[in-house]
Amino acid sequence: MAKKTLANLNAADLLGKRVLVRVDFNVPQTETGAITDDTRIRAALPTIKYLTDAGAKAVLVSHLGRPKGVTEKLRLNPIATRLSELLGTPVIKTDDSIGEAVATAINESPNGSVILLENIRFYAEEEQNDREFAQKLASLADLYVSDAFGTAHRAHASTEGVAEFLSPAVSGFLLDKELQYLSGAINAPKRPLVAIVGGSKVSSKIGVIDALLEKVDKLIIGGGMIFTFYKARGLSVGKSLVEEDKLELAKSLELKAKERGVQLLLPTDVVVADNFKPDANAQTVSIDQIPDGWMGLDIGVDSIKLFQDALADCKTVIWNGPMGVFEFDKFAIGTEAIARTLADITATGAITIIGGGDSVAAVEKVGVAEKMSHISTGGGASLELLEGKVLPGIAALDEA
Repeated sequence: MAKKTLANLNAADLLGKRVLVRVDFNVPQTETGAITDDTRIRAALPTIKYLTDAGAKAVLVSHLGRPKGVTEKLRLNPIATRLSELLGTPVIKTDDSIGEAVATAINESPNGSVILLENIRFYAEEEQNDREFAQKLASLADLYVSDAFGTAHRAHASTEGVAEFLSPAVSGFLLDKELQYLSGAINAPKRPLVAIVGGSKVSSKIGVIDALLEKVDKLIIGGGMIFTFYKARGLSVGKSLVEEDKLELAKSLELKAKERGVQLLLPTDVVVADNFKPDANAQTVSIDQIPDGWMGLDIGVDSIKLFQDALADCKTVIWNGPMGVFEFDKFAIGTEAIARTLADITATGAITIIGGGDSVAAVEKVGVAEKMSHISTGGGASLELLEGKVLPGIAALDEA
């Protein structure tokens, strides 16, 4: 996975060069286009500033949402405005992603400029990884920098296709940091290494649980998927979420953990509710006492203590997925407790990696995001990397 990075290039050689940079500015917005979280934009700033300081023209490519053709409310104008504010310099925004007008705008811009191309997914050819489209995009630049970890698991024209036509093709600082943390945690971790896997379904995390059992010392499981494990053990789970077709799989994962000497921890108590509502009636019960007609929506206080004790001596922690329905405050206590615990052990020297998605939202909600070692910008990509899959957007880059 060792790839050439922006730091491997001679800054003097970047002067006047047009650099195509794949960024991930797929940020949440209100109906009126106001950006509600600019984390991904801020994460790309070191790469952009490095290029502009060296006198290169940074030509930024991003998608936003899932448009079907040109979609006015998914244009990148609000992103250009926010990026300009963060950089403290004007950003040139084009109304297209390819073509003569775009090429002219880039060529006529002064060295050190930032040019943001229009939403690349306005073209169906982007997700089709159309070779001719990739070539047109590549023709706008002299070299390629990939800094969009969140899309590195997609073989699209702007993530994989352009690397065929541009050389060098290297990783930016954000992508390099993601690879160092995630690959490092899996391939050369400080031990004990623990993975916390939450979320609602076993099916969406099978690959990652299976792969992690080959690597970790401890595996903590939370979220809705715990009820599939309980049912596989023969316990009654009331109206809790269960994947009936995954019961044998749950048994086999527990067996694999035992065979490999991995400590697999499931909650010992759960917070159950009589309805899936933020104000539902709730009570905490032992896992073998779930009442009929009730559903589990969070882990209980004994489970929190169990997990905290298991985390106390760990040197590397990877967390992906909440412990309960954390969007309801009443059922967010387990998730928030784990977030605070990880902040505490980071302060005492543990490496804590938040693997994208809902886990990121959880640590931000609790206000401890800044205290983690690393917060991944790609949920799906981080899961695939942890599974040991080859990410096409990374495989396409030059070897170190």
